[in-house]
Amino acid sequence: MNPMLRALAAVSLASSALVSASALAAGGYPTKPITLVVGYTAGGSVDLVARTVAPELGKRLGQSVVIENLGGAGGTIGAQKVVKAEADGYTLLMGSGSEVSIARLTNPAVRYDGEKDLAPITFVGTQPMVLVGKLQLPAKDANELIALAKAKPGTLSYASSGVGTPLNLAGELIKQQGKVNITHVPYKGASAMATDLLGGQIDLAVMVLSSALPHIQAGRVRAYGVTESRRASVAPNVPALAETPALKGVDMGVWFGLMAPGSTPKPVIDRLNTEMQAVLALPEVRKKLGEAGVEVQPANPAQFGSFVKRETAKYKTIVQAADIRE
Repeated sequence: MNPMLRALAAVSLASSALVSASALAAGGYPTKPITLVVGYTAGGSVDLVARTVAPELGKRLGQSVVIENLGGAGGTIGAQKVVKAEADGYTLLMGSGSEVSIARLTNPAVRYDGEKDLAPITFVGTQPMVLVGKLQLPAKDANELIALAKAKPGTLSYASSGVGTPLNLAGELIKQQGKVNITHVPYKGASAMATDLLGGQIDLAVMVLSSALPHIQAGRVRAYGVTESRRASVAPNVPALAETPALKGVDMGVWFGLMAPGSTPKPVIDRLNTEMQAVLALPEVRKKLGEAGVEVQPANPAQFGSFVKRETAKYKTIVQAADIRE
């Protein structure tokens, strides 16, 4: 290309970028529907969070927010789509710890870095997991369970929804803190895991609290404790595992947050954060999420980014100590 034409083209591109940025800053975004990717099939906890906030977010933005479920590979298929999408605010991710942080620590085939390739928008909140056991176990509480596991090393088993999932990492954290040997049995989903636990084929299971709560309330399983350091407001009678001295370092939940491709312009991030904060303040949204065991903890992009870094460091310690590999 002629040098002068090249220079003119560069000036034109720069001008277009400035106009685009100005339009965004002035509130021109969005001008078309937004796709909110969920890296899991419909019906799970990430999907529930996305479907709770999407309609209200759409109202505030003046455009539809359409859920796209891309299940498979522990959420990484959905995350990969968002990482590769145009960084214009029209393809977003309802992210969780599994695909954002854990996947690349346990699976070398995952090439993206959730901390660098995804931009944090708004932290939604956390949902605790819970350690439950079959009723036939003689241990009545977490303290007795640790004593039983130490008396019979390697004979107890715990189920999770798969290798490298937050449930798996929570189980390994419990083992590390309690200094016990309990065999991990990975399942392909929560349904089969619950069936075998209820049938007595497996001793223990780490489950998302919202999935386990009906079984706990019906007396079909014994709840040893939630995996966050405090009791869940939706289940105040279930102790925190950290209340047991041997497990005082157990503090891990499943988290959710809105994210975008890494180079998304700041005006878009800021607009989305502002509207999401307003959505998460709605009583009906907080009520629905609370009923599912999600404690809403809205945070700005910087706070959310710092949280992800801390969680990733925690996951890395657990993964390396347990040598978890997919």
